Amino acid sequence: MKLAVVGGGSTYTPELIDGFARLRDTLPIEELVLVDPAADRLELVGGLARRIFAKQGHPGVIRTTSDVDAGVADADAVLLQLRVGGQAARNQDETWPLECGCVGQETTGAGGLAKALRTVPVVLDIAERVRRTNPDAWIIDFTNPVGIVTRALLQAGHKAIGLCNVAIGFQRKFAKLLDVAPSQVHLDHVGLNHLTWELGVRLGGPEGENVLPRLLAEHGDAVADDLHMPRAIVDRLGVVPSYYLRYYYQHDAVVRELRTKPSRAAQVAEMERELLRMYGDPTLDEKPELLAKRGGAFYSEAAVDLAASLLGSGGSPYQVVNTRNNGTLPFLPDDAVIEVQAAVDGKGARPLPVPRLDPLYAGLIANVTAYEDLALEAALRGGRDRVFKALLAHPLVGQIEYAEQLTDQLIAHNREHLAWA
Repeated sequence: MKLAVVGGGSTYTPELIDGFARLRDTLPIEELVLVDPAADRLELVGGLARRIFAKQGHPGVIRTTSDVDAGVADADAVLLQLRVGGQAARNQDETWPLECGCVGQETTGAGGLAKALRTVPVVLDIAERVRRTNPDAWIIDFTNPVGIVTRALLQAGHKAIGLCNVAIGFQRKFAKLLDVAPSQVHLDHVGLNHLTWELGVRLGGPEGENVLPRLLAEHGDAVADDLHMPRAIVDRLGVVPSYYLRYYYQHDAVVRELRTKPSRAAQVAEMERELLRMYGDPTLDEKPELLAKRGGAFYSEAAVDLAASLLGSGGSPYQVVNTRNNGTLPFLPDDAVIEVQAAVDGKGARPLPVPRLDPLYAGLIANVTAYEDLALEAALRGGRDRVFKALLAHPLVGQIEYAEQLTDQLIAHNREHLAWA
């Protein structure tokens, strides 16, 4: 089995490598190729990756290359975890929207749109290269904004599926609070990428007992603290929103908070400098503790589980993924990409049935889906007017004055990445 990781020079890659090493019985990789144009980072990350495999006795071969075509050739699956523009572009995404009083965030709002515009054309080019070299390969997208990027891939006819670590993070936290094995926790997870709610927490599988009311009654403070939301609102909703819902439910408070501290990108950039220094130590043969603060917790386990199911080597029967709606949420078009529990195997993902959603959730999902339609159109076709319409449609913007200002800011800060600008 051969896997390729595009964006393999990321400082986060050793977390993925550690998961591949620990879970090698689930996903028996014979060859792993790390692909990245940044040769200096790739050399450091690749060296540590080989040492991790060696220490844990993994027999697989790890290669590195900056040549996408060579890296993905004959791969059974290709994982995408790239960041166009690096942390510098992310820092811009998180700062200039604040000048208009709007949330600055790399996956939603104006910053998320900027990332989509930079990312979609690059991902589609990579996917075409995968299709030319191996049309049967699965493309697993972890690149944000996952919903928009996955929709672009599926719309272009690629064998693609999106992955996010929010659901597995909730699964692990709830399992710890309930004192059960993570495999026993099944989430009634529904929504769009970075816009989801846990409507139920079931023990044993989709038909298991829903223990969410007990979880909130006994551990509501811990759940609310983790979300950075008041417990009263979590109790009132009776569901667990993802922490990204803070940007919608507490928008103005979040803007005030973000204006008083360094951007997350600045913090991560500092961590990355230290991590790369550590990766250069030839005696380091395990992921350093600092990496846990980098973000993306449990991504490696989720990635292994998904790849194993798609490639027929094992994996859980049900997983939370980003995939085509196909009637699952009847108020959305079939080609919308939703994030839900699905049955996953070598044929792909089939969403499990979802009960009729409360308008409180369905309305916001429909609104953001409309924005994603316009965002993808802007990413594919370019143009100031398309950018403006996408921003005007986003519930975190939604005003003409803000949309005009943010359009100009977005284009000014991203001109080097936008072929049409």
